[in-house]
Amino acid sequence: MRSSNPVFSRRGFSRDNGYAGFNAAPQAGGPAVGTNPYATNPYATNPYAPQQGDAQPGGPQAPTRPAVMTIDDVVARTAMTLGTVIVTAVLSWLLLPVDEANVGKSYGIAIGAAVVAMVLSLIQSFKRKPTPALILAYAAFEGVFLGVLSAVVSTYIAPGVVIQAVLGTMAVFAGVLIAYKMRWIRVTRRFYGFVMAAAMGFVLLMVVNLLFSVFGGGDGLGFRSGGLGIVFGIVGIILGACFLALDFKQVEDGIAYGAPREESWLAAFGLTLTLVWIYLEALRLLSILQGDN
Repeated sequence: MRSSNPVFSRRGFSRDNGYAGFNAAPQAGGPAVGTNPYATNPYATNPYAPQQGDAQPGGPQAPTRPAVMTIDDVVARTAMTLGTVIVTAVLSWLLLPVDEANVGKSYGIAIGAAVVAMVLSLIQSFKRKPTPALILAYAAFEGVFLGVLSAVVSTYIAPGVVIQAVLGTMAVFAGVLIAYKMRWIRVTRRFYGFVMAAAMGFVLLMVVNLLFSVFGGGDGLGFRSGGLGIVFGIVGIILGACFLALDFKQVEDGIAYGAPREESWLAAFGLTLTLVWIYLEALRLLSILQGDN
């Protein structure tokens, strides 16, 4: 059966078939079955497939299909989600002062917003279906955090680095999209397994570094500054690029297999999470590089 966790299911993850969307394609002349998570085959383990018992009395009827996801749906939902992040980030930058007298208060608000955003993202990740209000609320709180953080970095650490980080994030997005469309990047089960293993190791190291910095002071194990910080910043951006490839694969499979239109919200949610990851890593990396000069 399909995973109940959309963090995996939105990428075609199936407990029966592994990473179902990989190396799968719609069959010519009919709907794809088997590894297709959106197949109309009533015997497929597809939660979106119409069931035989849904026919109305009065004779057999062809099962009706809900509105399917299109690339326009994904673009529109992603624009709404990212637009919310950008608007709240700009407002928080302008309305929450980061001068010496108020930086502590503003930073406290940003940390609270980050915690709320994380909780909302986890709630959505474990829901079977997307909730647009929940996704947009996550985007709003994430924007508050990013706005204050960016203002602090630009004011006290590396002036002008925010624009560079934004441009860098856009460049990574465009580069991965071109590489994916040209098939220079091929998303397979092995690719997925490697990326997930690397991401778990990366996050674990960051958590350990945070614990050392909290209890031992300073920069912990040194993963957030100096030479090690630069290396881990580059690794973080590469991981973000890999997650973009996974997101593009999910969008491609969803459109090819006729996923319900509501799945476009999950695609937008995933793309927003990935772009925020890349931006944060780019901001940190550029801050270290500029600070060393």
